[in-house]
Amino acid sequence: MLVVMEHTATDEQIKAVVDIIQEMGLRAHAMPGATRTAIGITGNKQMVKDAQIFALPGVMEIIHVTQPYKLVSREFHPDNSLVDVSGVTFGSDRVPVIAGPCAVESESQCFAIAERVKAAGACMFRGGAFKPRTSPYDFQGLGEAGLKILSRMRDRFELPFVTEAVDPGNLDMVEDYADMIQIGARNMQNFSLLKRAGKAKRPVLLKRGMSATLTELLMAAEYILSEGNRDVVLCERGVRTFADHTRNTLDLSAIPFVHRTSHLPIISDPSHGTGRRDKVDALSRASIAVGADGLIIEVHNEPERALSDGQQSLYPEQFDLLMDTAREIAGVVGRNM
Repeated sequence: MLVVMEHTATDEQIKAVVDIIQEMGLRAHAMPGATRTAIGITGNKQMVKDAQIFALPGVMEIIHVTQPYKLVSREFHPDNSLVDVSGVTFGSDRVPVIAGPCAVESESQCFAIAERVKAAGACMFRGGAFKPRTSPYDFQGLGEAGLKILSRMRDRFELPFVTEAVDPGNLDMVEDYADMIQIGARNMQNFSLLKRAGKAKRPVLLKRGMSATLTELLMAAEYILSEGNRDVVLCERGVRTFADHTRNTLDLSAIPFVHRTSHLPIISDPSHGTGRRDKVDALSRASIAVGADGLIIEVHNEPERALSDGQQSLYPEQFDLLMDTAREIAGVVGRNM
């Protein structure tokens, strides 16, 4: 349920509504807007008796949210949410590009890639310090040493970075270093991790699970928002289908669906979505055309020697070309890179 306040409602009137909701044993989520404040109600098992709330001064209307996800729904929050990550905004008319290697392997590797992607126009860096892998024998990341390399990269190249947290305890360390915390596809329904991310003081990038429906993705985001963290960016990174010509199938229809259903921004990951270097550029253009609020692209200076996902990582020269064509498509749909 959503309580919409009059634009003239005072702080005391808003507090009175919050107090009575909490007296009912429910949770109140006040969301100041450009012209008025809305107060969301969660925790109810059935329809809330709203007469007592509606009678309070300053209340304009009460909207009953029909979706199972409340806080992330557009019913709950009609305007697009803008998520700021150290000066990079997701959800505006700009299309930020995050670029970097799948995994941080060394400082020289990280710095060489950062220099190239920034020169090409990337505004954030990606790199895994902790790598959940299908095989226990594959490279698992450098851990905290990798986070320290990423921090030095940020200082030198002025690129904020996103990196993955793989469990609630590990998230404490990632939160200390990163500008944005990634919850990967394998952990999309790791509910204890989602709850911990909801308490974090950093924005969260939530990737769609490999076999997850969009309702399941939005419900996962609901876990994060329900704990108080409203700075969430969703990511379509491809789902597992019968197709074998790509690693995954990038579901571009997810982007307009999320825009219609939720106020959260959603970006596209054509690197994981295809698993093939030769398909990343085309799917990047298509992602922008259907309204993606950003791209996350894997780039490696020596992908043939990469310790993780080399087959889908672009050479820096290919990333240069991708940025050129992406700018053209963005201009066609009235957006900027």
